[in-house]
Amino acid sequence: MENEILHIFANKVRNVIRKDIGDAKFCILVDKARDESKREQMAIILRFIDKDGFIIERFFHIVHGYDGGSNMRGEWNELQTLFLKYCPYAYHLHCWAYKLQLALVATSREAKHVHQSFVHLTSIINIVIGSSKRHDELQSAQAAETESLITSNEIETGKGANQIGTLQQAGDTRWGSHFQYVCSLMRMFNVICSIINTISNEGSNYSQRGDAEATYMVLTSFEFILILHMMKKIMGITNALCQSLQQNFQYILNAMSLVSTTKVLIQNLRDDKWESLLTNVKSFCEKHQIDIPDMNDQYTRVRGKSRRQVDKSMEYHFRINIFTATIDFKLQELNNRFNDHTMELLILSAALNPKGAYKSFKIDDICKLVEKFYPQDFTEQEKFLLRIQLQHYELDVPMHLDFQYMSTLFELCRGLAISEKSKIYYLIDRLIRLILTLPVSTATTERAFSTMKLIKTRLHTRMEDEFLADHLLVYIEKEIVKNFISEMIIDEFYSIKDRCRA
Repeated sequence: MENEILHIFANKVRNVIRKDIGDAKFCILVDKARDESKREQMAIILRFIDKDGFIIERFFHIVHGYDGGSNMRGEWNELQTLFLKYCPYAYHLHCWAYKLQLALVATSREAKHVHQSFVHLTSIINIVIGSSKRHDELQSAQAAETESLITSNEIETGKGANQIGTLQQAGDTRWGSHFQYVCSLMRMFNVICSIINTISNEGSNYSQRGDAEATYMVLTSFEFILILHMMKKIMGITNALCQSLQQNFQYILNAMSLVSTTKVLIQNLRDDKWESLLTNVKSFCEKHQIDIPDMNDQYTRVRGKSRRQVDKSMEYHFRINIFTATIDFKLQELNNRFNDHTMELLILSAALNPKGAYKSFKIDDICKLVEKFYPQDFTEQEKFLLRIQLQHYELDVPMHLDFQYMSTLFELCRGLAISEKSKIYYLIDRLIRLILTLPVSTATTERAFSTMKLIKTRLHTRMEDEFLADHLLVYIEKEIVKNFISEMIIDEFYSIKDRCRA
């Protein structure tokens, strides 16, 4: 009975969402995560613009059994191909934040020295917090060190300061988690070294002692410290972009400038920041009593038992083979991933952006945008009329006081709806709404998965897929549910029962 009533609520919510969308264009956001029972679940979110010009994202369903990689590829019978089979003019757009994270994680593996460091980072976290006992030891050691530093006035006190943290496992496609991990490792460096050193001397077996000893040697090497500082710099630059793209109503035109500024800052790091980075690394090593090599010495490459001297200095190795090579890989990957079909869409879409007193407004670009990306959404006659509307729009809207200080397409869409100019420039309004349906973040799906963890817990891991989907929908879209009348639900429940008996 509970399942049936919940299913009635869920179906009513979906009907309300369908009614709100009506015949408007919409996009489907797809993301996946594992639930408490380790089953892959794919969340489906519908994004559309309502009649008042507001961007709406509604959770619609969750489906079991879809692989994340398959969701994103167009091969064979995967999800993208199924869409294209029924909607040949639909196009697939990777979430920009997710796309950026994939690019950054992939390029980290291209620079072999950085790849090796990430392998070592995994070993460090496994050793330090591999058990509840070690995790407790880490936090106790942090507390003791913090107390000592406060006593010696080396750190300040205050509300929210000096909290005891822990190390977290970095996710393969969550670049932000790598950044947090590196920052926490550097912050807890003394404590981590102490714990690993203790294990190398007092481990319960030779395997523990040997692994800890090898890890300690890596952790206290100059090259590892250099890579740690370098990756913190790079991650700090790119993390700002990742976080910005996760905002719920972040619209796609921002992606262009955000990606561009990230490239510029990384290039500046490559060209001008090596000396300051090296100074910081040396200072860190001196503080933690780590040997600093002579930068003028020849670099020696070690392979097994053989040692081969390379006709390059230590500084050349650190700067060119590690620092420059890593940044070049990242710049190349960013240029490759953000210089494709969708980048052209961004460039052309910018022509409608009202920011800067409509300085980007270009009629030819807007018409090209329609011709190339929305050929089925406008008839040939409408394409002709669009150019004429744009000519009137250019002389009218930017001069109107209510539109002069707008900076986003969302504000423009709302302004056209409020002023009812959307009825005059209905083709331009249609195009703006199409552009605003393009997603750049997975914020709504992330919230759906957070809710899933509240509903499907360790005590309720055997929940059926349909019940989970209905429960999630009713919980997430509770604003819709609260408008339902109890008598309506009861009447429909008995109606279903009557049909079943008949």
